[in-house]
Amino acid sequence: MKPASATMAPQPPPPPMPPGAKPGPRPPPPPSTGIGPPRPPPPMPLGSKVPRPPSGPQRTANAISGEGSGSVDDTNAPKAKLKPFFWDKVAANPDHSMVWNQIKSGSFQFNEEMIETLFGYASADKNKNDKRKDASTQESVPQYIQLLEPKKAQNLAILLRALNVTTEEVCDALREGNELPVELLQTLLKMAPTMDEELKLRMFNGEISQLGPAERFLKVLVDIPFAFKRMEVLLYMCSLYEEVTFARESFETLEVACKELRSSRLFLKLLEAVLKTGNRMNDGTFRGGAQAFKLDTLLKLSDVKGVDGKTTLLHFVVQEIIRTEGLRAARAARENKGSLVEDVSTDMEEHFHNLGLEVVSRLSSELENVKKAAAIDAETLTGTVAKLGHGLLKARDFLKSEMKNTNEQSGFHEALKSFVHNAEVDVTSLLEEEKRIMALVKSTGDYFHGNAHKDEGLRLFVIVRDFLIILDKVCKEVRNAPRKPVKTHKNHASNPSSSSSESRLAPTSPDPHQKLFNAIAERRMENFSSSSDDES
Repeated sequence: MKPASATMAPQPPPPPMPPGAKPGPRPPPPPSTGIGPPRPPPPMPLGSKVPRPPSGPQRTANAISGEGSGSVDDTNAPKAKLKPFFWDKVAANPDHSMVWNQIKSGSFQFNEEMIETLFGYASADKNKNDKRKDASTQESVPQYIQLLEPKKAQNLAILLRALNVTTEEVCDALREGNELPVELLQTLLKMAPTMDEELKLRMFNGEISQLGPAERFLKVLVDIPFAFKRMEVLLYMCSLYEEVTFARESFETLEVACKELRSSRLFLKLLEAVLKTGNRMNDGTFRGGAQAFKLDTLLKLSDVKGVDGKTTLLHFVVQEIIRTEGLRAARAARENKGSLVEDVSTDMEEHFHNLGLEVVSRLSSELENVKKAAAIDAETLTGTVAKLGHGLLKARDFLKSEMKNTNEQSGFHEALKSFVHNAEVDVTSLLEEEKRIMALVKSTGDYFHGNAHKDEGLRLFVIVRDFLIILDKVCKEVRNAPRKPVKTHKNHASNPSSSSSESRLAPTSPDPHQKLFNAIAERRMENFSSSSDDES
């Protein structure tokens, strides 16, 4: 450790004496410490350069890094410790021009307080200061008398501010039967005071200003007779029209869906094709000889693949229906022209194939309401109708009991009386409509599945919707698949009149599905031509 005298700065010279003043006694010599004056610095070695003083104003490390934004006192003051920033420092070379030489003091100043807030370590002193601030903030907040559970009071106060509704508006609605937002009524009913809280509100006789916003609001409401029962009835009055409209639209969709599913010619054709194809696939087994099948089977057609591993049984059925629908379109074109079609060119066969494909592709749009009906939740629909009927009974009982005993002749009483009279007609007709539509849905389930369960009809809509999604995908694959060119047989070229006109309308090229499902392809003319003749 160096002696104290070695580190002491030299004393400044005494000030000059003013003219005419007499010199005083000489000051005593400094005490002897036994240590001589500091030694001179060692001589510089030969060849070394004397270091030059830096040019311009000197800058501290903080000023270079941008931290010297404060005064000298701020620079010397201890700074909060920040999180480390790991980088690779480069030694600046004063003899070489570098980009860092262009950085000047004061070119960038950052917010010291912000960087300490974002990247500083939380100190104990700061936590103490924060606690003091929180304590002072709490002292500035006015203290109210709490009669409600704190969480409930806070939520109710937030709700009233968010909806921008006043106490007078709610009270007028409960007295005159005015309409209020459904969300507000639902939330107010959830936040209704308990019996103890209501008793505290009624017994409070102090200044109303001593209560919080939620307590002041409820204090006024509890003075209205049967305030929350009125609110419950008012909620039913405000939501009845919307609920009835939703139920009627759902019933209408179910009714149209039942009619579409039962009257669709193409869907019936599809079921016939699947039934005959399935019986041929199951020939000789206990599964064969079926006269009907559950519609769940439609979802399994895409699981049965041919020998190529790509073509499914659904592809085969769709191709066969396309062929028969093409023959049907060709027959209709022949009858419209009034003459026999002597020959079928490649372009015409392609045209008839496209016609059949378009017919099959339209099945999804023909059963549009079936897809809509599949999205209807039966439990929600029946629950809505039951809730409307139960709500009407409660409103009628409230009108004939509580409101009658109060002998109140207010706007709310008159509005409720008129509402109950009109709602009885709407709700009664809705309940009858529900019975009729649900019976129709059940009969539709029985129409396809025999003696079906209660909700079997609604499940059918879901099955058909899922099948239509698969069918649309297969039709798209058939449309995009390349078709092989038609090869005309020699016997047809030599003797074109040897076969009937309808046989010429059929595709003469070997169908690739013959190689995939040989046994079925042998009988396809027998199975599908007869049904086409019946439809014509």
